[in-house]
Amino acid sequence: MLEQDNPEGFSQSSLKELFGLPSEQLEPQLRQLAAKLKPRKLMLATAESCTGGMIAAACTDLAGSSEWFERGFVSYSNAAKTDLLGVPGMLVLLHGAVSEPVVRAMATGAVLRSQAQVSIAVTGVAGPGGGTEAKPVGTVWFGWQVEGALHSEVQHFNGDRAMVRAATMAHAIRRLNELLG
Repeated sequence: MLEQDNPEGFSQSSLKELFGLPSEQLEPQLRQLAAKLKPRKLMLATAESCTGGMIAAACTDLAGSSEWFERGFVSYSNAAKTDLLGVPGMLVLLHGAVSEPVVRAMATGAVLRSQAQVSIAVTGVAGPGGGTEAKPVGTVWFGWQVEGALHSEVQHFNGDRAMVRAATMAHAIRRLNELLG
C-alpha cells in the first residue's frame, strides 16, 4: 500500500514502488522541471509508448503539477500513435515504431493535440522480447519539442524490462531539463 502524498511533494514510497527508483533520484529532477516550466508559463505533454504512462505518472506525483503538466498520451500500439498523435502510418511502415522519424512525429503530435508548448516522446524496445539485431532490447528513441524546437536521440539501456523503462523515464526528464536551460 502506498503512503499518502504529503502536501509538500512526493510520497516517499510511491516513486520506488511504481517506478523502481528511489524518490531521491527522480524527485530533484521533477522539481527542477517544475521550476523551469512554471515561471515561463509552459505546459508539458507526454507521448509514451514503451513507458506506458510512467513519465506522466511521475510528473503528476508531484503536488502542484497541474500548473505545468497538461496531459499524457499513452500510444503503445501503432494505431494509437496514428489516432492519438497523428503519426503518419507510412512513417511506421517505412521506419518501424522504434525510430527517429516516429518519435519526432510523436513529440510534434503531443504539442499539436494538446494545450502544451513542450513535449516528451518515447518509443522503444523494453523487452524481454521484441528486439532485433538492428533494434535490440534496450533501444529507446527520445523526442522533445521545446517551444517549437524539435530534438531527438537514441539511447541503449541494459537490464530487464523494469530497468529499461525506469532508465527511459529518468533520461527523458533529465534531458528535458537540459534542453530548457
